[in-house]
Order: sequence, then C-alpha cells, then structure tokens
Amino acid sequence: MLLTSIQFNAILDALEQILPFTAPADVCMSRLFREHKKLGSRDRAVIAETVFGVLRALPKLKWIAGEEAGGRLWLLAWHAAVEKHTIKELSTFYREDQLELAKTWKGKNLADAPLAVRAGFPQWIVDALHAESRTDEEILQLGLGLGQPAPLDIRANLLKNKRDALLEQLQAEHFQAEATPYSPWGIRLGGKPSLSRHPGFLGGLYEVQDEGSQLLTLLTGVRRGQMVTDFCAGAGGKTLALGAQMQSTGRLYAFDISEKRLANLKPRLARSGLSNVQSQLIASENDQKIKRLAGKMDAVLVDAPCSGLGTLRRNPDLKYRQSGTGVAELNAKQASILASAARLVKTGGRLVYATCSILESENSAIVDAFLATHPEFERVDVRTLLAKEKVELPLEGPDLRLTPIVHGTDGFYAAVMQRRSIAAVAEEVAAAIADAQDNASNEAQAVVTATTGEA
Repeated sequence: MLLTSIQFNAILDALEQILPFTAPADVCMSRLFREHKKLGSRDRAVIAETVFGVLRALPKLKWIAGEEAGGRLWLLAWHAAVEKHTIKELSTFYREDQLELAKTWKGKNLADAPLAVRAGFPQWIVDALHAESRTDEEILQLGLGLGQPAPLDIRANLLKNKRDALLEQLQAEHFQAEATPYSPWGIRLGGKPSLSRHPGFLGGLYEVQDEGSQLLTLLTGVRRGQMVTDFCAGAGGKTLALGAQMQSTGRLYAFDISEKRLANLKPRLARSGLSNVQSQLIASENDQKIKRLAGKMDAVLVDAPCSGLGTLRRNPDLKYRQSGTGVAELNAKQASILASAARLVKTGGRLVYATCSILESENSAIVDAFLATHPEFERVDVRTLLAKEKVELPLEGPDLRLTPIVHGTDGFYAAVMQRRSIAAVAEEVAAAIADAQDNASNEAQAVVTATTGEA
C-alpha cells in the first residue's frame, strides 16, 4: 500500500478528529501535524492526500461499508474499492475479518448506487439542486468535478513582476508551471509543491489564489486612483488582487467583521508592497463606518459569506458541515449584506456580488431579489466586460458561473451591477407610467367601442 505504520496511524487519528465534523478539516489537520512534529514533509503529504480523498468519497464509502461503519472501515473501503489495493497489500494493516469484508466490497458496482452516492454529495445537496431544476446528469457531472483534487493556482503580483517573467523564473527552478487559460495574472503549478518558504512567495512576487477568484476581481474593473471597497475581505486574497489592479493608488477599504481574519491580512499586505489598503473591522453590515462612505465608491466587491460548496475540491468536509437550514439562514444574511454594500456605490459605479457556491438560492436568486427592489441598479453582462479585458470564457447568460468541469476552477458565481443616475431612473419610471396610462386609455376606448358599436 506504500504506507508506513506511522502514516497509517496518523490517518486514523486525523479521521477520528475530523469525522464528527465539528471543526474544519484543515484546522484538524494543522493541529495533528503540530502534535506530530516528527512527521516529515512526505509523511504529511501522504496523510493529507489520503484523508481528503476519504472525505471526498465519503458518500460512496458509506454506501459500500455502511452509514455507521466508522473511520477505520471507511478507510478500508477507500483502499479496497476506490484505490483498488490487493488483499495482500491490505493485510499489512487490517485484520482477517476486515479483509473478508474488503473482498465483498471490491465487487460492488457504483453504477447501482443512488445519484447522491455517484455524485459524491449528501442527499440534501442533491435535493437542493433538483429543486433548482438541475437534471440528474448535471448533478452527476458537477459532483464528479467537485470530487477531484484542485490544482494549485497562484496570482502574479503585478506590483513586483509580470506574469511571463515569473512563469519563466518558476520553470527555470523546475516547477511544473503554465499560464492559466483565462486569468491574465494566473499561473497553474503541477505536483502541489510547498510554497510557504519559497523566496518568491516570501518576497511577495505571487499569492496563492484560484483562477476563478482572480476573475472575480477582474470583473470589478478597478483602475488607478479609484475608491474601492472589498466588503467581506476575510484574509484579503481579493483585496490584494484589487490593490495590484489599482497599482497601489487611490484608496482601497477592506471590511470584515472578524478581527482574526483581518489580522491574517497584515503579513500578506506587507509582502505585497501595497500602500493603499485600509483594513476596517466592522460590527455588522450596518456599521457607521460604512454609512460615512455612502455614495463614494467607484467599485464594491461583495464576496458574500456562503455555503462554500463551490470549493469542495479543497474543502470536502463543507458538504457535511452545511445543511439546507444553514443555507436558508445564509440567504437572509446575503441579501442584507448586498443591500448594505450597495449604498457605497456612486452613480456610474460598479457593484459585484459573488459567492463560491453552486446553489442558485445563494446566487442569482439573491441578485434578482435585490434588483427587483433597487431600480437604481441594472445588471451588466459579464461576457461584455470580459471581452473588453480580452478574456474568452465559455459562459451561458449574463452572470459568471464557473465550474471545475467546464472551466477548471472552483465553483464560482458573480453578477455585476451598475448604479444608474437618479435622472435615468426617473425617466424610466415616467416612461412606465406613460405606457400604463396609454394602455389604460386604449382599454377604456375598447370598452366604449364595444358598448356603443362606434368605430
């Protein structure tokens, strides 16, 4: 099986900590590695790869071994039925009775499994997607795409170097590196190298960021000297990308309700060389700090808190830590945040609402409801915006919808809106009233004609 006893036992230990799903898997893994300081980089890579493989395939493993089988037997099902190890290889770590189970599991045909199992989703996600009129085949393809490990993408920091120069440098250092197909700043690395101590990373030449996330910041259209807000900044990945687009000029506000997340931005900001970022801790989306900036922003990016289901390639445990009830609670928060952020946008300014979710209830449904009550904003076709940036991206409809199967990115959604002038809104309302009056007059005339018989 090419596992050592130390690796095998650490995998079981990790699964024991993660499978209750009371904490994020990456947090549990970090804690495990801190507790086992003697594990080498190769050990850690093998352990992490196996644990996250089990998490991605857990619906299949539960179907094979049983819902209550537990970590050890689910790991056995992973080794026997997914990785297809021989019984001889399995005998190193499993008892004779467990090996007998493995023999029967090897013959199970996944084609006979329910859709949720084949797609690698808990049933609640399949139900949610069906409710949005997704077909079985669409759900299956989405699940297969999100069930694969994600590539490692980085974004060249244009303040310090150009992408082509960075790409050439990385290739000279024998990295498996190639330009991303869509983002003008992205580089995709093969082999999942560790970058935390790489001189280019420490020197701020690049940041780790999925290509889809890079495209979200591109849609803001920010330029030098503007006033811009990253409304839900988190640890600041998109803030850094926005600042680089602005060439560290103008003013860039990074808002978040988490002091810890904003603290994580500080070292990244120092590496980046940006000097135009003002991080702001806020109490809520209705904080007074936000109200003071109303109507002043050229662009506002709302990367809203969401289920994160578009990132299952990286965070497979999210599908077990979320629920339909939790998503409904998020919907209310998403609508409130978008309405609050919109107040910052000046006339002619751009508002970008984005999530890393695959559910339309968190995506277009939020935007459609917002536009229905905010006539001062109009939707902008992202295909037109991307064409101006010379980005050719296969899309259906005016909003950005990225999937791993079609685009090779995480699952992302974004809608772009622009604030119109009061005069334009008033003119449209007046035209609508005039149309209504004309229609009413025509209907009244038709009634008179029908009654009197006059032509």
